[in-house]
Amino acid sequence: MVSLASSSANGQTIFGKNSDRPANECQPLIMRPRCNYPPDTEVETQFLVLPQSRMTYKHVGSRPYWCWGYEHGFNEHQVVIGNESLPSRLGTSGEPKLIGMELVRLGLERAKTASNAVEVITDLITRYGQGKFENADGVRTYDNIFLIGDPRSAFVIEAVGHDWAVKRLSHNHSISNVGMLGADADRVSLSARDAAATFGLFNGGGEEDFNFASVFADTAASASGVARRNRSTALLKANAGRLDAGKMMGILKDHSSGDNPAEAAVVDVAGPVSLCVHRQDAKLPATTAASLVADLDGEGRRLPVYWCCLYSPCLGVYLPMFIEGELPPKLAIGTGEASGDSPWWMFHHLTREALKMRPEERSEIRKAIQILQADLFDTAYHQARTALRLIRGGREKQAARQLSSYMEKSVDSALTMAGQLLSGQTL
Repeated sequence: MVSLASSSANGQTIFGKNSDRPANECQPLIMRPRCNYPPDTEVETQFLVLPQSRMTYKHVGSRPYWCWGYEHGFNEHQVVIGNESLPSRLGTSGEPKLIGMELVRLGLERAKTASNAVEVITDLITRYGQGKFENADGVRTYDNIFLIGDPRSAFVIEAVGHDWAVKRLSHNHSISNVGMLGADADRVSLSARDAAATFGLFNGGGEEDFNFASVFADTAASASGVARRNRSTALLKANAGRLDAGKMMGILKDHSSGDNPAEAAVVDVAGPVSLCVHRQDAKLPATTAASLVADLDGEGRRLPVYWCCLYSPCLGVYLPMFIEGELPPKLAIGTGEASGDSPWWMFHHLTREALKMRPEERSEIRKAIQILQADLFDTAYHQARTALRLIRGGREKQAARQLSSYMEKSVDSALTMAGQLLSGQTL
């Protein structure tokens, strides 16, 4: 989801994303520095080798442990990107392509603005493709929707194979696993009509008759995506003009099934379809494995604050992250095997244990989390303003040390709290 200045309480862009992934797929938080490369350098993705950009920007990504790319992330220029799978009518090919999460990373590495990221991603899609293809690695591949934001603008890209449609947003918007860009698309790839005809999805007609979503999207496979998008759209509309980071977090924590999009917030875990996805059986797909709320700033009053949650947002803590500092290295720990030194696995364990509890017990966990979250809200924006003053005064290193120390303490507080909750201690 994204709320642009006209819809946000502080007149800034606020971006929110829940990452729905397999329940036990660890998703560490990774920071990568700005890098320069000599000419003709190449970069290896999961299945392809690409020409490397001469410079890649400093960025942070939420990375499934096995993947080169990210579910969502942000860079030093306040560009934020997230993706969702798009059920499409295009068949599976044997041609290796880019994975959607790799395009998220490539956009963050190469773009200074949201519009720049659109050009980077659509150019890569045109050249190398993305979407469903057979592979020996057992990687589940799919077509993608991308939501891209910066302090002044936001865009949606829907992509099928080598083709795409783009729309610039003007207010607030949400995406889920359902194609939506039709006649309202600002641009469509030049080869989209021919590709649709080649695959027997479009029989011709005038230029105005071509509707990207109607032609390519598989609506029969998108029922849960429709329900979630209707729900998030309703909540964004209900909070228009009052949206801030806290309200965006509240929407991402919602457990409504979407049957009644306008119903009041559903706080506790309910059914399998909701914005904050849970599965009682960890073998089933689609659990919220990480979450991000990016509170950007286009006026230079403070640094942007990136609120990152490990595993479930309704039973976890949104930790304030600053790209101007260095993320605590422990956030990058985590593989496919559960480990006690991985913050992601600790919050995974807390959520899985909480799902076994009675609703009143989960309520007590949420109260403890809310106390820490309120303290982080009280301190994070002070840090954002103070550090910006230091940077403007030429004391970048001091600002970086201050922010790095603050992030370390915040993470340690969250891990201490999680450990106490898991051991049943009174907080």
